[in-house]
Amino acid sequence: MSLTATRRDTTAAAVATAFVSVATLALLVRFALNSDRGQQWDDSAMRTVIAGRDAQLTLLSVLGYVSIGAILAVALACAVVALLRGQPRIGAAAAVVLVGANLTTQILKESVLERPDLGLGTLNSLPSGHTTVVASAVGAALLVAPGVFRPVVALAGGFATTLTGASTVVAGWHRPADVMAALAISLLWTAVVAAAIHGPRHPVRGTLVSAAAGCVGGLAFLVAVGVRPAYGWVGFTQASLVLGAVTAVTALFVVAAAAVSPSE
Repeated sequence: MSLTATRRDTTAAAVATAFVSVATLALLVRFALNSDRGQQWDDSAMRTVIAGRDAQLTLLSVLGYVSIGAILAVALACAVVALLRGQPRIGAAAAVVLVGANLTTQILKESVLERPDLGLGTLNSLPSGHTTVVASAVGAALLVAPGVFRPVVALAGGFATTLTGASTVVAGWHRPADVMAALAISLLWTAVVAAAIHGPRHPVRGTLVSAAAGCVGGLAFLVAVGVRPAYGWVGFTQASLVLGAVTAVTALFVVAAAAVSPSE
């Protein structure tokens, strides 16, 4: 296959991923915000997992590192890696992902989306800002990382994103749909930017396994620090499904972001 054909195929995959991300976000908004059953399920899912005092302090400490400063640090790191690789445009692309995803989340949450009063309150928390910070950082890092290091980024990114997203649910800051919406936004910006720079893509073995291992590791950390089903063994299945769903969707996000990222 020629380089031109490879670039075309990569761009098509990135565009398709962007459309899927938009559709996913639209479905989440329609169901989790604007339907009675969706609000009930989402709110109930958030309440299936709890953490004791020590575990709460640990999770809040983790979430405390997610800030504007963290975004700037990731942007700087991406710029340095891109310059070392002699690819400054990829560093700029990573910055666009970081800024675009986080601005989109804040604008949607604060100015565009509304939560109708269906008996569970009107305060909108979709999408999750904390999850967007970490997920967009993972997307940016996958754009600038050389192909051989992608599995390492996928491993660390899966761990960090799962830990952050699930922690916001356990802490009662966000519902699962908020986390998934943040992942959709981060993937959208990663895919759009990847389509714009349309470099050749080379399959990287181990990315899927690394992403899955990182996500499972994040989930295992939560269990290790004391996250438990809210209703004991009676609620074990429901809690497992909620945390499992967040973990699985996060793994899909990392793999998709890696798949559309050009490897030059």
